[in-house]
Amino acid sequence: QTTFTLQQCIDYALENSVNIKNATIDEEIAKARVKETIGIGLPQIDGSAVIQHNQKLPRFFGTFNPDAEFSFFPPGIPGAQAGDVLAAQNFFQLRTSGNASVNINQILFNGSYLVGLKAASSYKELSRKVTGQSKESTVVLVSRAYYLAIINIERIKLFDVNIARVDSLLRNTKALNENGFSEKIDVDRVQVTLNNLLTERSAFTSLQDMAIELLKFQMGYPIDQPLSLAGKLEDFEVPKIMEAEELDYNKRWDYQVLQANRKLQELDVKNKVAAGIPSLVAFANLGYSTQSNNISGIFKTNSAVENSEAIGPDKWYGFSSFGVSLSVPIFSGLQRTYRVQQSKLNLMKTDNLTKQMESSIDVDAQNVRTVLNNAVKTLDSQKENMELAINVANVTKIKYEQGVGSNLEVIDAEATLRQAQTNYYNALFDAILAKIDLDRAYGRLLPITTSEDK
Repeated sequence: QTTFTLQQCIDYALENSVNIKNATIDEEIAKARVKETIGIGLPQIDGSAVIQHNQKLPRFFGTFNPDAEFSFFPPGIPGAQAGDVLAAQNFFQLRTSGNASVNINQILFNGSYLVGLKAASSYKELSRKVTGQSKESTVVLVSRAYYLAIINIERIKLFDVNIARVDSLLRNTKALNENGFSEKIDVDRVQVTLNNLLTERSAFTSLQDMAIELLKFQMGYPIDQPLSLAGKLEDFEVPKIMEAEELDYNKRWDYQVLQANRKLQELDVKNKVAAGIPSLVAFANLGYSTQSNNISGIFKTNSAVENSEAIGPDKWYGFSSFGVSLSVPIFSGLQRTYRVQQSKLNLMKTDNLTKQMESSIDVDAQNVRTVLNNAVKTLDSQKENMELAINVANVTKIKYEQGVGSNLEVIDAEATLRQAQTNYYNALFDAILAKIDLDRAYGRLLPITTSEDK
């Protein structure tokens, strides 16, 4: 597709704008973060396997006491006296050991985790509203660029009409000059006017190319691909004088984003408080271990004593344990207290920002309504001026052709007409921009839907 109406331009931009694509990716990131947070409350299972070989085992140390009933050191050690510290070979451990285990942990109760689940969901909602805000900004930018290009198209058509009229005047003036009814200077004046019109049209055509490029950029449309507009300026309904109307803050995307941030700040306060609540975790540890005089013995499974728990060489023996762990925060040097205090103060700042935004929205709505009303009045005045200028230009041309008017009057009337046309289209563009801003201020440009609607 290369020909677009305004709505098609907007739809294309909502699908292809880089800002919206990134905002949508942020939504997917938020969804993944929610699932990540949920995963914290699911069983956490870790496995490990270790094989260790001690080239030289550490010594076993003990005090020599020949009179003791039981001692690791026999009484007949040459040169040893009672009380001496002796070192012997480590007969409690073999050189190579192996251990394979699985650890399982399950949260039974944790206040911070429960708050975290709510915060993750709120974060997802925040990302959705940020995406909506990006879409609204895109709609504004695309609409402005579209109407700029549409108005330029109409102005180029007017250039063609004016050029045709002045060209006709030039031919008539030349004919009058050839028949001796006008001077050469009259022909030159009209020729200058025609040349200026042609130059202005050429320059304006370049501006229109730039306007189309701007629209492509706002849409995310390939710059090297052709783009034409199917809409007409008549499709735009000129607004009327707007009276004050009820304003709903919740229809504004920026207000919704601030409210989502406030909700996250409330949950942050709860999270700080929940940090002082006891937490309960269940755990289990299952595994096998063995020892051997060498590494190769670790991988053997034979036992000297079949079906017995007696110690046999080169056998892996199972072990297991399970239990419940209760963690009770008692005193943190008042750190938790001040963390809660900081979070509450940040919430107060958010409340202040909310009040400030509400006042800002009121002022914004009032200002754009005033701008729109002024633009509508100016547009009506400039439309009347343009119609009068057209009539004056036509009458002046007829009078000149009939020999009762001067060439200077015709040139002046043409200049006045072009200025009136320029003023009209400038006023029309201002009115269009004011209408777009008014719809944005009242939240009508891109209606907000709930997460369920989406």
